Amino acid sequence: MKFESQLLKGVAPVVVLEILSRGQMYGYELSQAIEERSGDILTLGKGTLYPLLYNLEARKLVKGKWETADSGRERRYYSITSRGKGQLARQKAQLRELHTGLNLIFSGAFAPA
Repeated sequence: MKFESQLLKGVAPVVVLEILSRGQMYGYELSQAIEERSGDILTLGKGTLYPLLYNLEARKLVKGKWETADSGRERRYYSITSRGKGQLARQKAQLRELHTGLNLIFSGAFAPA
């Protein structure tokens, strides 16, 4: 299913923070992890992911550092900061409330099958 850009735009930062809360990753690896963990439902292309990472870094929610991989290739690895962990906790609480509210409105339509 293709999601409307505004819907995905609202949830993308918390998705990125959640994935990074499990360990540092470089951009392509992060993109693949999001697809895999969401069952290929959520995808963030380069044009969405990198501006989002730069924004999160500017807000000090993630930090990036260049590292040389075993192949000799330079990659920018991103990790969540303590400030990012606090933001993630707040956003997850809001998403839980949103899920509850939507579930009530749609009479259980979002309950697991």
